[in-house]
Amino acid sequence: MRSPVGNTPLVDVSLDVHGKTRRLRLKLESKNPFGSLKDRIAVSLIEHVADRIDKEIGVIESTSGNLGVAMSAECAARGIPFTAVVDPRTSSFFIDRMRGLGAGVRVIEEPDAAGGFLLNRIRFVKEQLKLRPGLVWTNQYRSEANPKAHFESTAPELLRQVPGPATVLVPVSTGGTLAGLTRFVDAGRADWRLIGVDVHGSAALGRTSGRRLLSGIGASCPSSFLDPAAATVEYVDVAEAVSACLSLSEEAGIGVGGSSGATVAAALRMFRQDPEVDELVCLCPDGADRYRTTIYHADWRTAQGITTTGTGGAVVYRALGESGE
Repeated sequence: MRSPVGNTPLVDVSLDVHGKTRRLRLKLESKNPFGSLKDRIAVSLIEHVADRIDKEIGVIESTSGNLGVAMSAECAARGIPFTAVVDPRTSSFFIDRMRGLGAGVRVIEEPDAAGGFLLNRIRFVKEQLKLRPGLVWTNQYRSEANPKAHFESTAPELLRQVPGPATVLVPVSTGGTLAGLTRFVDAGRADWRLIGVDVHGSAALGRTSGRRLLSGIGASCPSSFLDPAAATVEYVDVAEAVSACLSLSEEAGIGVGGSSGATVAAALRMFRQDPEVDELVCLCPDGADRYRTTIYHADWRTAQGITTTGTGGAVVYRALGESGE
């Protein structure tokens, strides 16, 4: 029997930032059965199209990694063939996990006009829909099942852990997570201030697309779920995100992925800029296990020209423990 999705922990970390103690609260989605926030989305996406799926033909989705693993697992459990469409930035960790779960994997090698691969991944998916009648695209970029997963699962769970007023930082890729939490707040269900976290080079919230190194955060095209004018956003560069990942791992023993590192880096910036901010909540989509050959590997960082800054003594992490529901 599969482990249930959700009920992931909230882990508290004490920070000394320029001599003042703050609290960083990390919602660790790496504790989902297949290691990421995307486990929640995979269930929602497949259930949304379940009545259209032909079990002889199956499902296709474009993915940078985590959703592909979650979809592979969910489709395998339901006896549905699954094709994951990825690109060269997708690490061998993800590709091996997907294939190990029975998925077919197609790597799109040609960069698109936006400087990434997403647009060409989507173009390939659309070509396959024409060539293979009956094939179903779950379409994480436009399906309402994406934000719905967070409105119905992520947000209520986080509310049980953080019932009072809070500032919550949420990394952005498709925008579904931030959209689902925003709808939850707009419905009067939680007293949260939501801040999106994106990376330079991402067009997810209206900026011009450019080169991006981190998978799982940012996009080559605008989010269909979010209004850029209505979103509060912090932009982070690669070095900031990677430095946050390394420092959190080395000093607090907590391993997170690049999108989580970007979110922690944004939180540190907010702590530094405003001495009155005592506590921030970060949604952390995945863990360090899938980035051992990239973010956590010195040779990769050198090859990409990434110089990490460390904390320079300005930030000291101390893990405080886990907050349950």
